[in-house]
Amino acid sequence: MVKFRIKKGDKVVVIAGKDKNKTGRVLAVFPKKQRVLVEGVNIIKRHTKPNPKYPEGGIIEREAPIHISNVMIADPKTGEPTRVGFKFLEDGRKVRYAKKSGEILDE
Repeated sequence: MVKFRIKKGDKVVVIAGKDKNKTGRVLAVFPKKQRVLVEGVNIIKRHTKPNPKYPEGGIIEREAPIHISNVMIADPKTGEPTRVGFKFLEDGRKVRYAKKSGEILDE
């Protein structure tokens, strides 16, 4: 199984596809399918019958998963897409950091 550098709650930038340059928070990560669910990105329309969740039914708009290769972490300083690296702090913790600015991503 592949380990990802993107986690739930991260702010990401879409780098490819119809929603290129949009930003949003990661709502969920699906490692087996190599996909992430990003808030406000890849909106689909779903024709739904009435059910307990949607009593009226009709056309529901919601996010669909996007491939993990199409998103990059947003740099905390500039908001631009950046690669992610790992380093160890003095107290021994392993943390992720943005390679462009050197800012630590994990709190």
